[in-house]
Amino acid sequence: MAEIKTERLDGYRRLIDIARDLASTLDLDVLLSRIVYAAAEVSGAEAASILLFDSTSQQLYFQVSTNLDESIHRGLQVPLEGSIAGWIISNRKPVRITDVHGDARFFSNVEQTTGFSTKSILGIPLVTKNKVVGVLEALNKHKGKFTDQDESLLLVLGAQAAVAIENARLFQQSDLISEFVHELRTPLASLSTATYLLLRPEMSNEQRNQIVNNIHSETLRLNALASSFLDLARLESGRTQYHKTTFNVGDLIVECKDVMATKAEEDKILVKMNPPKGLLEAEADRDKIKQVVLNLVSNAIKYNRPNGSVTIDTEGTESEMNITVEDTGLGVPEESIPHLFEKFYRVREHEARASGTGLGLSICKQIIRDHGGRIEVKSKMGVGTTFSIFIPRSTKLARQE
Repeated sequence: MAEIKTERLDGYRRLIDIARDLASTLDLDVLLSRIVYAAAEVSGAEAASILLFDSTSQQLYFQVSTNLDESIHRGLQVPLEGSIAGWIISNRKPVRITDVHGDARFFSNVEQTTGFSTKSILGIPLVTKNKVVGVLEALNKHKGKFTDQDESLLLVLGAQAAVAIENARLFQQSDLISEFVHELRTPLASLSTATYLLLRPEMSNEQRNQIVNNIHSETLRLNALASSFLDLARLESGRTQYHKTTFNVGDLIVECKDVMATKAEEDKILVKMNPPKGLLEAEADRDKIKQVVLNLVSNAIKYNRPNGSVTIDTEGTESEMNITVEDTGLGVPEESIPHLFEKFYRVREHEARASGTGLGLSICKQIIRDHGGRIEVKSKMGVGTTFSIFIPRSTKLARQE
């Protein structure tokens, strides 16, 4: 009995240390990672995971797990009806199951997708201010069964975690929204001025037509900005679901080249593709990788010089796939290169040449990072810019957001 009391006291002391750790960051990804590793530790489990709940869309999806190292499956949805996590959300009660395969609520698709075999589970709801933000699960007890003490410790950790998650989300959302509102001011000011001028009786038809064209242009920019903002918000919150397939990267590059052919011809830019080299099959979300390549090629055309060119190279090794987009364009000042992937950042020297949202490269970086890869840039003013993306040829069936 004395041994059990000592063990329980040690557990609560550890929770105090964990609480300090959770309070030290507002970075949601870092926070969630700390929570799941702490959950596995205090419950004596093989692994732990967090599923977040979106009350607006009524969707429950994986966010992070200790046993899945990559984020390619972040966003994997779990049904509210017909899953243990869904039952916990709906009933706001903890669950302890010794053999999940014997429980009718067990959602086997997750096990099939991730390749991780679940035997026992201890799950608790993450609740703050009477709002359910998700589910914290401990999986596969190392010794014996999950106990009352394990549940008690996990409930205390869950209460701390729910508050920390909500605070981090609010901070993240307020930061992103404030940036977005700031970016809205310029086009809204232009529209306000344009509509005021249209009401002036002395305006000629030619001047009115010019103003209408400006309004149309700013409206398109606002639409693009809103779409890109929502895309980035979904990516950063982990609500974007990735669909991994095996595909030929060379074929994807040909598609991207064809999609951009009309724009390239209009701008008198030659887009060429060198013969792909090496192993060209990759396991990733094909549509998301295509989105990245199209964005890079579009930028290479937009910021090129008259009669310039864009060259796409593809090479696959045993471990990774490399796609390079090189242009003969204006180049980027050295002091601007470290900021290219920041949200809403636009190179001052290029603003008069082409409009944009300043979000495209941020979205590209997030997608590539979620695939466990990286994106690099080299540029020289007056010579051109080269973007290179590297993604693992075969990603593990990863942790899920």
